[in-house]
Formats: sequence, C-alpha cells, structure tokens
Amino acid sequence: MTYSNELIEELTAAAQAAADAARPETLRHFRTDPYTDNKDGAGFDPVTEGDRAAERAMREVLSNLRPDDAILGEEFGAQPGTSGLTWVLDPIDGTRAYIAGAPTWGVLVAVSDQNGPILGLIDQPHTRERFFGGPHGATLDAPGGRRRLATRAPRPLSQALVMTTFPEVGTAEDGAAFRRVSAAARLTRYGLDCYAYGLVALGLVDLVIEAGLQAHDIQGPMAVIQAAGGIVTDWQGGPAHQGGRVLAAANAAIHTEAMQLLKG
Repeated sequence: MTYSNELIEELTAAAQAAADAARPETLRHFRTDPYTDNKDGAGFDPVTEGDRAAERAMREVLSNLRPDDAILGEEFGAQPGTSGLTWVLDPIDGTRAYIAGAPTWGVLVAVSDQNGPILGLIDQPHTRERFFGGPHGATLDAPGGRRRLATRAPRPLSQALVMTTFPEVGTAEDGAAFRRVSAAARLTRYGLDCYAYGLVALGLVDLVIEAGLQAHDIQGPMAVIQAAGGIVTDWQGGPAHQGGRVLAAANAAIHTEAMQLLKG
C-alpha cells in the first residue's frame, strides 16, 4: 500500500519521538547492575526495569501522537487500535547484553500494516546512533552527523561476513542449517543482537541469520535494511515480519546463495 508523504512524515516524527522518550529510560539503568526478572521459568529470558520504563515511555508518546493506532510491545503486550496501523516496540533488544554492560543492545520501533513494516528504526542510546528506514530511504544519525545508508554490493558467499546472535541459532536443525552457510562464508561473528542488522544497512555485513524471533525483534531492523536496499525474508523466501526464522541479506544475490544452503 502507498501512503501519502504527509502521513509518512507524521509516522516518522512519532517513531523518532518514541525513540527519544526511550533513550533516557534505558540509559538510567545501563551499567548500574539493574534489577533483573526472569520471564522464562524453564530457562533465562531476562527483563529489567530499563525495559519496562522504556516501553511505558514509548507507549505514552504514541498514545498522545497516534491515539488511533494499535501498539504491540514486548513487555506490555497488545493494545487495540482502529487505524489499521500497529506500532511494534522492543524497548531493549539484547537485554542480555544490556545487563552485561555491553553496548550492542538497542531500542526497536516500527509501524506496520498487514503487509509488514512501513518504517522503523534501531536506536543505540549509549553510542547515540540511530538507524532509520522508510519509504524515502535509510539514514544513520550519529555523533559525526547524518549519512545515507546503502547495503553492500553483491559478492560471493565465500567472501561474505555472516552474523547471528546465539551460536546455537535455534533448534538443532536450525543450527545445522546455519552452519552450512557459516562454513561457506569468509567470516562469522556472534552476539550483536539488533546492532548486526544496522551493520547490514551500513554496508559492512552481508548476512544476518537467526531463528526463534518475534515480531518485535525484527520489524524495526527489517524496515531499516529494506530501505537501505537489502532483503529480509524467512528461510524459504517468504514474509518475515512476524518473526520465526529470518534471513537478512545485503542484496538479492547473497540472499539466494544463503537461502539455498539453509534449505539444505
């Protein structure tokens, strides 16, 4: 669906305002040994007061600026709307990195319709870097200023840099599929959470491959990479905006080569 420039400007302003509101809430608790709850009784799925405070701040901003839109957040669930648009929020993507004091977590914001994200962003409050992507392209705002983003040009998988967050990737089957791609690539790196997707948009990384994602994990990064010229699908080449197994690629050629190996 095509949206008017006026609406895109309104949505962009709301996304930026939400991220602005989240920044101080995340930084307030970062590197302070924040109180951490575990949302998974069978494992470890941490949540901190930084997560909750950041999402509350974003919800307040969006309820004021876009009261008819729905909201789907990681910590506080779904809030219905009537506009057909949904804000998808991850207040701290990479909470494990956050509680360890590592600067690779980020705040994810996207606004989507039934087909996926219209625009979105990855914000890293500690480094003051904000990756944004929408219908008019992708940008990085950082202490050095603003720059346009473009993904890397095609090159063979044998020369590619591949990233994922967890070495296990997902199930044993998922991990085996990932290792087929990793074995064919020049370099594999782990553990950057949403920041890895920003590096794809920045033109430094060729592929991010993950499994077990939720909508709030991928919609912001997906919007940024697509706006920068990349491709984000599931491992079969289908839609990825609801999460699951995700293949984010700098270009169509490397996407095709990686997907063939993921399929086995």
